Amino acid sequence: MPEKKTDSGTTAVNEPDVRKKKRILLVDDDPDIVEAIRAALEASGYETIVARDGNQGLVLAETENPDLVILDMMMPKRSGFLVLERLRRTRRVPVRIIMITANEGSRHKAYAEMLGVDDYIRKPFAMDRLLESVNRLLAD
Repeated sequence: MPEKKTDSGTTAVNEPDVRKKKRILLVDDDPDIVEAIRAALEASGYETIVARDGNQGLVLAETENPDLVILDMMMPKRSGFLVLERLRRTRRVPVRIIMITANEGSRHKAYAEMLGVDDYIRKPFAMDRLLESVNRLLAD
């Protein structure tokens, strides 16, 4: 274990950080976006789980029990809306969900909010904007 000097000059063993890392499920089919978001989340101390389509996202949401889901709206196999709707209907303990999308239509945002999304972020976005939302939602 790493050691450090205390104020009294004695050597103390650092206790390992026993706080559990918050787990974030990232569901997006764009590899560049996935890698950029994953790098930012992990640099901020979060554990990241990646799903490349909506069906895989639902499976991982069930098996990995993430603290938060970042969900793209437009994906193969199952859209972000269908994933959001299913997660809201089937989970006994609601998970925090941020939807990210390149779609600029206000109807889509209204629909996502009606389904219970916690935040809705339009692409392209500043990574700071996403991290602020993640930190805020996981601080509750």
